[in-house]
Amino acid sequence: MTAIGRYLKKHTEALVKDVGIEQACRVTGKSKATLGRYYSDHDEHADRYMPIETVALLEQAARYPHVTGALAELSGTSLQYDERRPNSERPGGVNSDVIALSQRFAMLMGEYQQSMEDGKITVNEAKRLLKETTLLQQVLIDMKLHLEQDHGGA
Repeated sequence: MTAIGRYLKKHTEALVKDVGIEQACRVTGKSKATLGRYYSDHDEHADRYMPIETVALLEQAARYPHVTGALAELSGTSLQYDERRPNSERPGGVNSDVIALSQRFAMLMGEYQQSMEDGKITVNEAKRLLKETTLLQQVLIDMKLHLEQDHGGA
């Protein structure tokens, strides 16, 4: 087995254990044995990996996207993890998104105004501004998804 294969299997195991084996079986509809084969490093399972749909289902239930994170690292990229993880979608679709966008933009402008009171942005102020811009970006992504859902990506 290659180093990449071992690395992916290690993160697949971390994903299953994060969710819990019993819950992982319920979420995916797979047996304990099947899930175990996906991260087994035995020679007979060396070429067996978890299907991407199964990864997606488990990562929705997990605290962290272990396999996606590993793939990002292997490709030399990084993830920006959205910790909001709401229990349900925000009602209202695009209308609700426009309101959230306005509120987030106001928060960003408030942080910016406060940061510029002395004429310079400190490291801590920059971190707060970056956090606000990321939250603003997440609202825009939600809005984009709602528009695509409601209007077929027109």
